Amino acid sequence: MSDFSMFFAGQSSAEITEEFVVSVRFKNAEGSPVPWKLRSITEEENQECRKAATRKVKGKNGVFTPEIDPNDYMAKLMVSSVIYPDLKNSELQKSYGVLGAESLLRKMLLPGEFAALGERVQALNGFDRDMNDLVDDVKN
Repeated sequence: MSDFSMFFAGQSSAEITEEFVVSVRFKNAEGSPVPWKLRSITEEENQECRKAATRKVKGKNGVFTPEIDPNDYMAKLMVSSVIYPDLKNSELQKSYGVLGAESLLRKMLLPGEFAALGERVQALNGFDRDMNDLVDDVKN
């Protein structure tokens, strides 16, 4: 019998967290940019994001097919990964005049900042590695 105890729950780090400066526009009292706190999510949470971003689209002959809105999915993935600031905070949303965490993120960030956060969140959640790179790592 092979030893597979390293795969038991609790043997691997459950969540990866890191700080990332999304924008130099958000500064603390000393004038330094405030880093956002990000976390990795589970595949179960990823499935919830994907499902929430999926809509049924009417196709030929009235047949409905599921279609994922990539922009909506990405916003949901980012919201799920941001720990700080609390994007679900009603006072923060109210200060920007929006309802909902995804709307808040789109309102508070510039397009380049939004894209940079998206790239960082994808990397944190393992979407930055190509399957061929993983195969090469295993071979070595």
